[in-house]
Amino acid sequence: MTITASDEALSAVKYDADGLVPAIVQDASTRAVLMMAWMSAETLALTLAEGRTVFWSRSRREVWRKGETSGERQWVREAYYDCDGDTLLFVVDQDGDGACHTGRYSCFFRAFDGSSPADGG
Repeated sequence: MTITASDEALSAVKYDADGLVPAIVQDASTRAVLMMAWMSAETLALTLAEGRTVFWSRSRREVWRKGETSGERQWVREAYYDCDGDTLLFVVDQDGDGACHTGRYSCFFRAFDGSSPADGG
């Protein structure tokens, strides 16, 4: 599903000194937070136009389409920016077993108190 964003909404997004903004990804059916990655203006535009998450890889310094090699694609259903414009939220349908490169459903599987999520992460 592609999302049409107004020029006003796009101009409200605030990028850091490296031209990046954090993007949180949430599962549409479970509402679990799956991951956080970075977006540039280019990858935000690609995400909205393609209807799937596209990020900027800081380590590889390149555009990264989630699931391009793993098959764990994320299909965007809703897209938001926060009140300050400095964080994005994408509600997605997650293909495959999960979002984390470790093979887990969510990247947030490690609790500070040592417990683990009910789904086993």
